[in-house]
Amino acid sequence: MKISIIVPIYNVEKYIRKCINSIINQTYKNIEIILVDDGSPDNCPMICDEFARRDERIVVIHKKNGGLSSARNAGLEKAT
Repeated sequence: MKISIIVPIYNVEKYIRKCINSIINQTYKNIEIILVDDGSPDNCPMICDEFARRDERIVVIHKKNGGLSSARNAGLEKAT
């Protein structure tokens, strides 16, 4: 069974690498990681793209800021 992990991201540059690394290093490997950049004004969009290039399980969605619920819903629409 594949598990989808949706991570809404906005202005969390200080924490995002630790968060993504924690998910990547889980023992259960049959996952898809959906990073939803909700129009973050810091370097989060570039950090997300960097991780997506290194791990094929990561999908990045860049969208205009719409808030937490909007970001989660965008992730749900992409989840397989």
